[in-house]
Amino acid sequence: MSNKLVVSDYDFDAIKINLKSFLQGQTQFQDYDFEGSSLNILLDILSYNTHYLAYLANMATNELYLDSADIRNNIVSLAKMIGYTPSSPRAPMASIDIQLNNATGTSVTMSKGSVFTSTVENVSYQYITNSDVTITPSSGVYKFSNVPIYEGSLVTFKYTADITDVDQKFVIPSENADTSTLLVKVQNSSSDTTTNTYSLAGGYNSVDANSKVYFIQEGTDGKYEIYFGDGINGKSLSDGNVVILEYIVTNKSVSNSASSFTLSGNIGGFTDVTITTVSNSQGGSDGEANDSIKHNAPLQYAAQDRAVTTTDYETLVQSIYPNALSVSAWGGEDDETPRYGIVKIGIKAASGSTLTETTKQDIVNKLKPYNVASVRPEIIDPKTTSVLLTSTVKYDSKSTTKSSDTLKSEITTAVTNYNTNTLQKFDSVYRHSKLTGIIDNVDTSILSNITTIKIRKNFTPTLSSSTKYDIYFRNSLFNPHSGHNAIAGGILTSTGFKVTGSDLEQFLDDDGNGNVRRYYLSSGIRTYANDTQGTIDYTTGQITLNSLNVASISNIRGATSTVVELTVTPNSNDVVPVRDQIVEIDIANSTINVTADTFVGGSADAGVGYTTTSSY
Repeated sequence: MSNKLVVSDYDFDAIKINLKSFLQGQTQFQDYDFEGSSLNILLDILSYNTHYLAYLANMATNELYLDSADIRNNIVSLAKMIGYTPSSPRAPMASIDIQLNNATGTSVTMSKGSVFTSTVENVSYQYITNSDVTITPSSGVYKFSNVPIYEGSLVTFKYTADITDVDQKFVIPSENADTSTLLVKVQNSSSDTTTNTYSLAGGYNSVDANSKVYFIQEGTDGKYEIYFGDGINGKSLSDGNVVILEYIVTNKSVSNSASSFTLSGNIGGFTDVTITTVSNSQGGSDGEANDSIKHNAPLQYAAQDRAVTTTDYETLVQSIYPNALSVSAWGGEDDETPRYGIVKIGIKAASGSTLTETTKQDIVNKLKPYNVASVRPEIIDPKTTSVLLTSTVKYDSKSTTKSSDTLKSEITTAVTNYNTNTLQKFDSVYRHSKLTGIIDNVDTSILSNITTIKIRKNFTPTLSSSTKYDIYFRNSLFNPHSGHNAIAGGILTSTGFKVTGSDLEQFLDDDGNGNVRRYYLSSGIRTYANDTQGTIDYTTGQITLNSLNVASISNIRGATSTVVELTVTPNSNDVVPVRDQIVEIDIANSTINVTADTFVGGSADAGVGYTTTSSY
């Protein structure tokens, strides 16, 4: 028996054993039956107490560090220590043109808070302006152009400053307040209505004793708090000052993609208007999640309120535009056609496929204070590389009651989950072994799968114009030797189109030697109209089409299309996204075949007539 306590064990049972061993090592307790005596109850109490204290100490220690904290208040507080404020909910924003049909006067002002309505999925939502806009007629036409409108309601709260409360905070009481729309004004007093507008402090380096700035933080109840300077860092409030907070309370993402708007009320007294949607609403999002704070806070601290590296831009964009699911930034000099003095930023939105031009410009404008020298940010849309699967799955029908159709459905669900949870981000690699492993693990009855892939991109032709097109797969392509598969069309296939001067539907393939060929079918036989329509670089994955004059585009899978699809065989089964690329599995156009395995092991006929599937 030990006469020393072991203090490294925190589990209840281990603690109790250690205590019992310790007591049995003492001469006073050597003759006790601990299992049957009252001391057993005391040991339970001591063990539970020690276990609880150890658990509390462990949890408390975890909450001291940003990367291990789990409690929201602690995460927010730790982020605040390095100057990071979590993003609030964001209101969807749309852009519209408004023409007044029977207006008069030298000018017309549309007041802040002018109301418009829109319907999304049979639910009506209110959109409002967030600033006054004044126009003068041009050639007798009264038109407001590219007016941003935000989903939600305009709310105003007023507080009176009390200098005896040295730690006074002014709470935004609405949980769904969009702090990016916040306007802070300070009125001299309840009797003196003179007001000054305060701006959000951008950093202590630019703030002095007379700076009319405010600071913002997330409070312990999840609501945002406004506070002001102390007379050293920022102008302090005077007793009796009236603090006015104006902001938009939003329904967040539910009205994203609103496309049609109607005026509610009037503009400058005029109600006869014509509204044209410039860009559908987008950008609505929830407040920043805990994991996002833990990821972004250290990166923003490293950026130090300036954008120098590509990581700085990625971090700042995620802060400016919380609806970004994934962000990728790179220098323009790294493109295939180098452009110096710009930084390209690809943004994949959490809702909506691409960003509107209004949203892109808004992000660029908000990045300006952080830009270094003459570097200009440029927001671009992500370019998708689609992975097409052809999978033959064999299963043991004797070990399951599930049908092949049921297994196919479950496999499709598993592949969909992999596509959603792992891919569709700028830095997410399609890893073939992971995918085949997921298929095998769908059910214990699945014996094997042979899965091959192709990858696809598209381009949008300029109709009736002889144009050069560059399509970048940025993955090496399969070409084991010169002239590979030339007779059958190489590794390149395309959807159909017609060229100017011909009524024949035409397609593209390659000759295995780096040439892209254009052909049409005559009695099912390929007839080449141009053997050198372009080039294909098997090493870099770049396809160039020279002087291609497309007159019309064929339907794709029975639907009208504006693009031509190019499909190739990659050299590797792993597909890597580069810069603005996003890899995703095109599940709808992939093929999954599930068949019962016919191999009869241990018999004389084992393997006879067994059907295999090519891996190539």
